[in-house]
Amino acid sequence: MSAIDINRIGTASRSTGVLGQLLALLTAWNDARVTRNSLSRLTDRELDDIGLCRGDIERIARGF
Repeated sequence: MSAIDINRIGTASRSTGVLGQLLALLTAWNDARVTRNSLSRLTDRELDDIGLCRGDIERIARGF
């Protein structure tokens, strides 16, 4: 029997949480980038058809 008992369960859960948060952050950033690029490719007329203007693109991409 060992005199030292190392409990790594809490550490693994914590690092998984941090990695999960990092992955969620990167996913949100990429989604905003794709949205921004897609909307930027539209003409002013197409944006107007969907009720947007160029000034709305960043706000829409961020999800606000």
